[in-house]
Amino acid sequence: MLADIDTWVLDLDNTLYPADSALAAQLTHGILSTIAAYYRTDLAGARQIQADLVAGYGTSLRGAMLTGTIDPHDFLGFERRLDYSVIEPAPDLAAVLTALPGRRYVYTNGSAYHAEQALSRLGLDECIDGVFDILAGKLVPKPYAESLDAFLGRFGIEPARAAMFDDLEVNLALPHERGMTTVWVNGEVPSERLAERRWRAADLLGFLRANI
Repeated sequence: MLADIDTWVLDLDNTLYPADSALAAQLTHGILSTIAAYYRTDLAGARQIQADLVAGYGTSLRGAMLTGTIDPHDFLGFERRLDYSVIEPAPDLAAVLTALPGRRYVYTNGSAYHAEQALSRLGLDECIDGVFDILAGKLVPKPYAESLDAFLGRFGIEPARAAMFDDLEVNLALPHERGMTTVWVNGEVPSERLAERRWRAADLLGFLRANI
């Protein structure tokens, strides 16, 4: 069912490594701490602010920029303090990704720095042909059309021949409308076909092994 795919679009956080990773917890704490410092509140207040920003603007960063004056590089500075050694190498995933026909890209709302550090630790850096981050998207995140169009244009991707994997279902709606095969990696259920060219999977590795 993926025989016509020659471009593989991979989210990073909670997709190439699981949501229960210690790195995911560090990311959450880093974002909340940054919001708390910028808005001069505690972590409980930061959680509510983050929820409002994400609901209204797609990401905390974009919301903070549009409603305030924070510099994006200052906001993303917490990534430089993350301990990436908590990620375990993923040789099995590396082997499966390497065997995929065509090109493989990471499409993330994080920064290229974050992606590069995580990919290196996972042992996946040699498997990836390019990274499209929040800065490449001019700070417009998934799921907005401006971000998707910029990503597709940057790498010359034909949607009908591409499959996109993401842990957030909202990020897959527009790609599916554009003709991409989409796989929602939600960590909870076995692989299941939801509709034509739409799938749900417990994890990326298991889905690829079963369907390639």
